[in-house]
This record gives sequence, structure tokens and C-alpha cells, in this order.
Amino acid sequence: MTVHFIGAGPGAADLLTVRAVGLLRESPVCLYAGTYLDPEVLAHCAPDAELIDTQGLDLDQIIEHCVRATNKGRDVARLCSGDPSIYSALAEQTRRLDAAGVPWDVTPGVPAYAAAAALLGTELTVPELTQSVVLTRTRARSTVMPETEALANFARTRATLVLHLAVTRIRTLARELVPEYGADCPVAVVYRASQPEQQVLRGTLADIADRVEDAELRRAAVILVGRALAKSVDCARSHLYDPARDRTHITG
Repeated sequence: MTVHFIGAGPGAADLLTVRAVGLLRESPVCLYAGTYLDPEVLAHCAPDAELIDTQGLDLDQIIEHCVRATNKGRDVARLCSGDPSIYSALAEQTRRLDAAGVPWDVTPGVPAYAAAAALLGTELTVPELTQSVVLTRTRARSTVMPETEALANFARTRATLVLHLAVTRIRTLARELVPEYGADCPVAVVYRASQPEQQVLRGTLADIADRVEDAELRRAAVILVGRALAKSVDCARSHLYDPARDRTHITG
């Protein structure tokens, strides 16, 4: 029996992968994070599946449910918001499962930042403007950040910056980013991308905090910062599609 860590994507029931939907249908037990998940996602589960909301459970209790189910010969679907590769506590959970001798695997999902960019209709990497995307978070009442990952260090790259779990600190963060990005740098805050209550706030580092506070956003939002977010970007031609590119060596 196996615990399947499944990326539930940004929330929309139709943004799960085909593999994820198949695993949900076949798993008699599903553990899910009710805080961030659109309930429609659970419609992919079998009608008689045991559904366990983990928002009120600690990690040991979650693992206990997984171990108990597999000991009874039942597969477990462990739904993670977005993609399990970031901010999912995958490492902590799999270490405990390994210690208990419980097999597990991972099915990727659409990450929140990708859903946000899609909603914005924005490419986060623009030729000769920015070719990097930094995914990070900040510390308030959460896990300590490594000293080398201070926001100022990332800001110096002037890459497109994606901040998770940070919307309650947006005024402080905007102030920290202004010296490198400029007060007029475009910012977008996307709340629950792909879900029925999705909301997009656009602005600059100078005014985005006012917009967020007026909208009373407190969680489930992704902050994107960078010049690539401008509604009209005058960018260089991509080498891949440049008509001057030598294609004589391309075959097939």
C-alpha cells in the first residue's frame, strides 16, 4: 500500500493532472488541506472514500492516519496545495513514512505562481529583461529563514520575484524592495488563482500595500514583483525564434 502525495494545484478541480485524478479515484483514504482547497477537487474521490481535513491536525497526527490506513491495506491520497515540491512539508512527512516502512510516491501539480501568471496573462521571463524567477517567502510567525536567503539578497538580482505566505507583510516587503526595483516597479497580488473567489490586484511597490489592505486580503495570495509584469513590455527577440538564427543543424 502507498501514500500518494498529490499536487492539488491552485484549487480548481479541472487543473489536476490526469494521473492525480486517477489516484484520487482509486484511493480509499484522502487527506487534504481544507484551508486552501476548493471543495470541488474532492469530487474526484470515490463516493465512499474516507475524507480527512488536515487543517486542524499536527504532522504526527497526519502521519498516524497514513500509517493506520496503509496497515489496513488502503492506499492514501495526500493532497498538497499547489505542487509538492515547495512549501508542502514533503521532506518531513516522507522521513516519518520511511521510518514507519510505508511506501510513498509524488505526483506533481500546477504551482500557485504558475496559475497566478496564467491569470495575469504574463510571461515571467522576458528576453534581455529578466531570465530568472525567484520563489521565496518571508518570516513572520513561521519557520526561520536561512541568513543567506534574506529578501535583500534576492532583490539585488532584480529577477521576477514570487513571494508566498507573505501578504500580511506586504507594506514592509514593498519598502524593502524599492531600493533595488524602484517604487514604480509593477506588482501583482493574486488571491486564490483559479478558484471561484479569485481576485487580482495590480499596482506598484509604491501603492500595492494600500490596495491589499483595502481588499482585506490575509492569506492564500501570491505576490509577484518585477518589470516583466508590466502590461506592455518592449522586449528583445527571443533567440529561439529569431529568423536570423542558424537552423542548418536542426534535424527532424
